[in-house]
Amino acid sequence: MEINLFKLCSGLKVIGYFMILLVAAIISLSYYAVVVVTWGPELLSGGLHSFLAFFIIILFHFLLIMLLWSYFMVVFKDPGSVPNNWKPLTEEEVLEAGSSLTLSESIEPEAFTSTHSADGRERRPQVGYCSRCQNGKPPRCHHCSVCQRCVLKMDHHCVWVVNCVGARNYKFFLLFLLYTFLETTMDTFILLPNFIDFFSEAKNHSTSPGNLAVIFLTFVLNLAFALSLLCFVVMHVSLLSSNTTTIELASCCSSCFPIYELIFT
Repeated sequence: MEINLFKLCSGLKVIGYFMILLVAAIISLSYYAVVVVTWGPELLSGGLHSFLAFFIIILFHFLLIMLLWSYFMVVFKDPGSVPNNWKPLTEEEVLEAGSSLTLSESIEPEAFTSTHSADGRERRPQVGYCSRCQNGKPPRCHHCSVCQRCVLKMDHHCVWVVNCVGARNYKFFLLFLLYTFLETTMDTFILLPNFIDFFSEAKNHSTSPGNLAVIFLTFVLNLAFALSLLCFVVMHVSLLSSNTTTIELASCCSSCFPIYELIFT
């Protein structure tokens, strides 16, 4: 009996909810280490060091607010759904509709934009039909096996946000990557002196073991996230500059990534 393992992809949504809790836990840990343990008490020291602590805390809160705003926008923003019984408009219908045509009646304009493959040849957008949704399939639209629907200009399904990244929330996804990278990078640098002093303080017992463990764990987590996010930011900026999605990039290398042809149709 043939088993389609990708029918179980919807179970990834459950993992996504744990990822949201993980994000909240990392943010809470970083906030405690940076504001409560490290730089908050420095506000009372006075002088230039107090001014530096005030600046760091203000910058930390600004990046945190922007990070959370972009994150929740990605989570709750519809990535772009295909209307029921969608079909491409003829040239006469487009001329008759004119400016009264809304997004729910058509698709994003860039979805019709031609892209270029890795060998330099131009790829023309194709209008197809999704057998799973029993609906028309606009250009650059893909069916997500996790969300069980077609998404306009789908980039990928992100388990960290329990949502697809598509035409309508891709901007917020990029902002989320950028602000998270800046936040984790800043946390890494401002906790670096405390991390260097970690071993001597642990030996002399000059700081409570709980605070030492929090600073050590926060530094390691932020450093790991900053390095990994740097790769993602560079990759998505490159994709954005070439008007290419992650799925389209993978389809150009389908011989190396055949799994994408099974998950996304």
